[in-house]
Amino acid sequence: MNTKKKTTIKDIANVLNISAAAVSKALHDDSRISEKTKKAVKQVAKNLNYQPNHLASALRKGKSNLVGVIVPRTNSNFFSSVIQNIEEVLNKEGYNIIITQSNESYKKECANIDTLLFTQVDGIIASMANETIDLEYYEKVKSKGIPLILFDRGENDLNVDYIGIDDYNSSHMIVEHLIEQGCKRIAHIGGYKHTRIFNNRIKGYIDALKKHDLPLDTELLIESSLTIEDGRKKMLRLLTLKNRPDAVYVASDYAALGALQVLNEQNINMPNDIALVGFGDEPFTAMVTPTITSINQHSAEIGKQAAKTFLKRVKKTAAKQTLNKIILDAELVVRDSSNTKKSMMHL
Repeated sequence: MNTKKKTTIKDIANVLNISAAAVSKALHDDSRISEKTKKAVKQVAKNLNYQPNHLASALRKGKSNLVGVIVPRTNSNFFSSVIQNIEEVLNKEGYNIIITQSNESYKKECANIDTLLFTQVDGIIASMANETIDLEYYEKVKSKGIPLILFDRGENDLNVDYIGIDDYNSSHMIVEHLIEQGCKRIAHIGGYKHTRIFNNRIKGYIDALKKHDLPLDTELLIESSLTIEDGRKKMLRLLTLKNRPDAVYVASDYAALGALQVLNEQNINMPNDIALVGFGDEPFTAMVTPTITSINQHSAEIGKQAAKTFLKRVKKTAAKQTLNKIILDAELVVRDSSNTKKSMMHL
């Protein structure tokens, strides 16, 4: 097997018959090295295809200028927008980001954390996977003194910086909107209760029903992985009920899209027969028929705040991390799938 040896500083030094230390200084534009030597070193480095060892450099300096970003998935407008804004803010301050995705897997998330720690990142900005219950790996990040910032999905028990929206109030707002449209039997396809944001959305849903003296029917409260396919399955399940819901609030736009597909296939009129609301304001919500009412989570601002929080935290490395929340107000974007009053005007 042909394994090509990686060029080192010593190889460059041997060609020029100078010390490895002089080569290192020349590559770093040290003022003590002549311009002639610098030029010769850089030319030999180019000829030998020399690639600097950033990991070794990070170990020496104790700083890599790299920030790890962990997201459940990248094929979501919410997460891609957060990533874009994290990168824009950090690039201006001389940092680059390493993007990893967990695909909602706890095992993959743990492997991502190990990889980022091995790469000597200066900090980690993360949104937890659906499967994550054990916080051991995130505690490992903290124990190494590396700034940890969580966004969207995070746990209070970790006592770190968190940026997100008010999930409880957002959920409450959705249910009140549906009640205003005349809905009385509102189902909720939610995320898993062990994830704090989805638990808060469930609590907001339950408390809004109580506030308006509507009964909580456990048949109408369903936990889900919130994929398109699972949205389809849960919607089909709700349609088999003897007493169907007149509205369905889904804790993710992707699962809401699956629910919408089923309702369209069954020729169920939205919003007059069943109103539908999603969560996340993904671009497709304004393109499908009918358009889907959803919650705008202000992803761009979450990304900017996450990056700014890291920059503040990295300047206070000696300070112990504490639970510091930045909570943004969400916005309900009302569209055709739940706007019964607009629909009635067209009848």
